[in-house]
Amino acid sequence: MTAFLVLQALVLLGLLATAVMVVAFKDLLAAAIASAAFSLLLALEFYILQAPDVAIAEAGIGAGLTTAIFIIAIRGTKRHEEHDQ
Repeated sequence: MTAFLVLQALVLLGLLATAVMVVAFKDLLAAAIASAAFSLLLALEFYILQAPDVAIAEAGIGAGLTTAIFIIAIRGTKRHEEHDQ
């Protein structure tokens, strides 16, 4: 029982840390990758809470598809460093 609580606490701390990283990163690509990590940790939390169907949907759509869309959209824009030159 205590191992379960330790695992859940670690996942929740990871969620908090990745949420802070998503907001703090200035680089959009880094923020998109941090968002993917957040979604994967959230899927793990859903699995721990015995909701495997929600976990699979979160991993597939939240971490996979949404991250791919973010990266494609970021690739279609110019980076901040390119505007300065």
